[in-house]
Amino acid sequence: MSPSHYFLLSSLPHLGELGDAPPLSAGELLERVRQSGGPTGAIETIFLSDDLLQRDALQAGEIDRPDPAVLTEDQLRGEMPLPAYLAAGQAAPGRVPADAVWAAYFSQAARTAARGTFLAAWVAWEVALRNALARARAQALDLDAEAYLVTPDLGDPDADFSRLVNEQSGAADPLAAMQAVDRARWDWLGSHEAWFTFGDDELAVYAARLVLMTRWQRLGKAQAEKEHAKSAG
Repeated sequence: MSPSHYFLLSSLPHLGELGDAPPLSAGELLERVRQSGGPTGAIETIFLSDDLLQRDALQAGEIDRPDPAVLTEDQLRGEMPLPAYLAAGQAAPGRVPADAVWAAYFSQAARTAARGTFLAAWVAWEVALRNALARARAQALDLDAEAYLVTPDLGDPDADFSRLVNEQSGAADPLAAMQAVDRARWDWLGSHEAWFTFGDDELAVYAARLVLMTRWQRLGKAQAEKEHAKSAG
């Protein structure tokens, strides 16, 4: 049984719903967890996934002002090396560098997660989700899907994303497609709540929800800035 984090969880602000403004930053939550002796490794693992998504978005020109919680901005911009366990993935032969980094991330995340915990289930679901979307994109482009899958052995074999894939492919624009995926993530978290257990899992779910709220706000802001720039031009 994980230790009780009653006082920490009781002091945290209510998150609200997806689309609401996050009441604190990932960095602020991580600092509170560290100070209270909480499950820092699990929370960092969850926040690191968002840092890597920001890294991908920077490289694609989708955002220009990242706000990482675990990595540094210089690491996201490629101006400083990634941690050794992630950097090793970049040199993987025959892999897209970004995919190789994600493979290294998920492998490390799986090692961090204790069996039967929320984090273990989250890693398996996220791997399965990423690969389902990669497979759909590859098939749409008539490419070999197997070349774009990341650590498929770690994915949840029972996860079914057929409805989400159809929703994403029919989205009006890239922002709507990304939001559809994050809504699915939000709904999945709702089915894995650990309310009033005051343990590691409840904190991890809180962190995962905070990531989604923060990313939703970031995507909306980036889209609004692009539309403003287009109208001004």
